[in-house]
Amino acid sequence: MTATEKRWRINRPDEQLVKELQDGLKISSITAKILVARGFNTVEAARDFLTIDENAIHDPFELHGMKEAVELINKTIQDKEKILVYGDYDADGITSTTVMKTVLQDLGADISHMIPNRFTDGYGPSERLFRQAYEEGFKLIITVDNGIAGNHEVQVAKDLGMDVIITDHHEPGEILPPADVIIHPRHPEGHYPFGELAGVGVAFKVAHALYGEFPKHLVEIVAIGTIADLVPLLDENRYLVKAGIEALQLSTRPAVKALCKVSGTNQQEINEETIGFGFAPRLNALGRLGDAAPGVDFLMAQDTNEAISMANYLNEQNKERQAIVTDITEQAIAMVENDEEIGNSQVLVIAEEGWNPGVVGIVASRLVEKYYRPTIILSIDVEKGTAKGSARSIEGFHMYKELSKNREILPAFGGHPMAAGMTLAMEDVDELRYRLDIQARECLTEEDLIPVLEVDIPLTMDEIDIEAIEDVRTLAPFGTSFAKPMYAIEDASVQSMRKIGANEDHIKLQIGSNNQELDAVGFHKGYLVDELTYGIKVSFAGDLQINEWNGRKKPQLMLQDVKTNEWQLFDLRGIRQVARWLQTIPLEEVTFLAFREATISYYESLIPKEILEFSENISNANCRPYVVLLDLPQNVQILESLLICVKPTRIYAHFYIPDSHYFDGMPTREQFVWYYSFLRKRQTFQLRQHLTDLAKHKGWSRDMLIFMTQVFFELGFVTIENGLAKIVDDPPKKDLTSAKIYQERSQQMDLEQTLLYAPYKDLRDWFDLRLNGQAVSEEEQ
Repeated sequence: MTATEKRWRINRPDEQLVKELQDGLKISSITAKILVARGFNTVEAARDFLTIDENAIHDPFELHGMKEAVELINKTIQDKEKILVYGDYDADGITSTTVMKTVLQDLGADISHMIPNRFTDGYGPSERLFRQAYEEGFKLIITVDNGIAGNHEVQVAKDLGMDVIITDHHEPGEILPPADVIIHPRHPEGHYPFGELAGVGVAFKVAHALYGEFPKHLVEIVAIGTIADLVPLLDENRYLVKAGIEALQLSTRPAVKALCKVSGTNQQEINEETIGFGFAPRLNALGRLGDAAPGVDFLMAQDTNEAISMANYLNEQNKERQAIVTDITEQAIAMVENDEEIGNSQVLVIAEEGWNPGVVGIVASRLVEKYYRPTIILSIDVEKGTAKGSARSIEGFHMYKELSKNREILPAFGGHPMAAGMTLAMEDVDELRYRLDIQARECLTEEDLIPVLEVDIPLTMDEIDIEAIEDVRTLAPFGTSFAKPMYAIEDASVQSMRKIGANEDHIKLQIGSNNQELDAVGFHKGYLVDELTYGIKVSFAGDLQINEWNGRKKPQLMLQDVKTNEWQLFDLRGIRQVARWLQTIPLEEVTFLAFREATISYYESLIPKEILEFSENISNANCRPYVVLLDLPQNVQILESLLICVKPTRIYAHFYIPDSHYFDGMPTREQFVWYYSFLRKRQTFQLRQHLTDLAKHKGWSRDMLIFMTQVFFELGFVTIENGLAKIVDDPPKKDLTSAKIYQERSQQMDLEQTLLYAPYKDLRDWFDLRLNGQAVSEEEQ
């Protein structure tokens, strides 16, 4: 059995609805299934989704306070007063600032931008920077992608005589800042029809209102920020991203071309993955390591050489960021593994002096992936006495609400259900961990702590072809709340598999079902070669892609997970070098079993784990379901008893035997008769001196002659003393088969034939008959 570490939730869409969408929209069965799985139950709803256009954009003046904001901005421009756009240091903040600054420039404003430094000013409004803005003569501050939690700082700005407009999308607190206007899609006094805009989306709505028309020239920037901030790609977000991607593919903006160059992207092939994994990390790297303000200048650059130079700088910053993330992640994992207080907590709260606070959010995400527990990573500043960092959560643990229960030790925090940022006193870190652990144990079940794999649809092999995979792209863009589809191919079989890559970290398979085959690749899943066997039913989950090689296109499954509910047999027979097969076994999860003391003595120095000798007391209580059978039992009944007691889900069959008689065979009756006649004629025979010569003369093995002599001795046909065999006169009349040594050899040969030398399929059928009560036919495999 391969036990997946995830809970598969497979959506099985209504077949009638699938057929209606497939016929009504002329789409593939796969595309129709995805739409039904995502809640589109009519042809009309699905058509609207597929053909989304500018009509999806809501009137910006539906946002609470938009009329007042436009009036205040226009008045400030008319009065020739200075305006400051105050952004955030991530990709959403940089793009938000770019959008707002662009529209204000176009309207003739005296405009500048400012982005706080993560390390010196922290997140959101900064009193120091607001006072600096006042001293520099700014009349109006417009925050973008932040501000909703800046109550004190906004009050300072108002007391200084400045106007403040907040545009934000983060979770509003119970008391809103005393700004002149707050533009927020979830404003408690508003009724905007879509509350999930990114920060750049909110800025875009203000730009739309200021221009008086839909600003198409800004959608490419909106797409970058929206994808980077992981907001739901639904409603107008979906249209903004879709239109933005089309604009990016044709863009003449120097920054876009420069980003394509440094990320190795063909501009005509830009999509949501290009943005999410190529563009956004490079923009984010600026604020994670230092000053993010130049990112706005980069996006607004008109000079190609200037843009390329800045893109190269972003690229280097991103490489440095990656190295820092790797280092901190390794340190954090070591703390989880070695510190019981940290490792046993339901919420991982990990803090260390000197960690870069700009990357701790990424590290938190890495640890959530590894441990699937809510995680907070904090950087301690000893001089300030503070711990500052980021949180990432899992389904079932609303991070913002849970942090809100600890406001007295969290003077500054904000965020969403799945992510948050915070600053607290360094001496309160342990207290926060203690409290969150208690809170998590109250709201999370054991099942909640098992990661979920959402599978959109199960597929059959005959549905998968190039045209169907290309048809699915009409559903793009994919992202948060409309993820790239995940498929399951159930009860298939492994036709072939091998490790690939320089370090053999990856796996390449051919899987089969109903006489059809499909290629599959799993990155960082090379270990599956040691986890899967042939001849069993396996389910595969992953993404379908098109693999093009030498002009030939083939469907290919990119593996995410694999599972089987069947027991598995791993064949280690005949592999004498222990090191060769030991590395393929999960040592922590197996029990090594031997049926003979001599086997334990032989292997105890070679195997770094206790070897149990089989006894009647062995059961599930002291024997894991993964069992390594080191040697052959004395008889099949002993092995059958083990299978009943333990019910193993994995059997590693080694079946070491020091002296095999199988290939020597059992002497024939004629051979026994000839040898006995030979001894009778001689009356005595010096075994030590002449047995080897006799063996050569007859072409028999010396061991066979020794065995026949032992049979004669046990039956009383000869005596043996000091190597001299002597015929017994008038011996008892006994059948050869009555000799115990004869019976043991016969039984041993049958055992070796059944277990040690049988073909893999026959051995598996033998075990299967005893584990499941019936053998598996070749057709069923």
